[in-house]
Amino acid sequence: MPKVKTNSGAKKRFTFTGTGKIKRGHAFHSHILTKKTKKQKRRLTGSSLVDTANINSVKLLLVKK
Repeated sequence: MPKVKTNSGAKKRFTFTGTGKIKRGHAFHSHILTKKTKKQKRRLTGSSLVDTANINSVKLLLVKK
């Protein structure tokens, strides 16, 4: 039987915290930044947690079965 692999794209985008929550980066902060305000760009830096509605689908990509 072949090995079960994690999704390599999700592996680069998500990390687990110490308590088991999933951390993610914000989108829309890589290009076309001239039309965005300073406040908007500042809020897009850093990271936040994955919403509860999406946790199960992200875990399926990350966790080996």
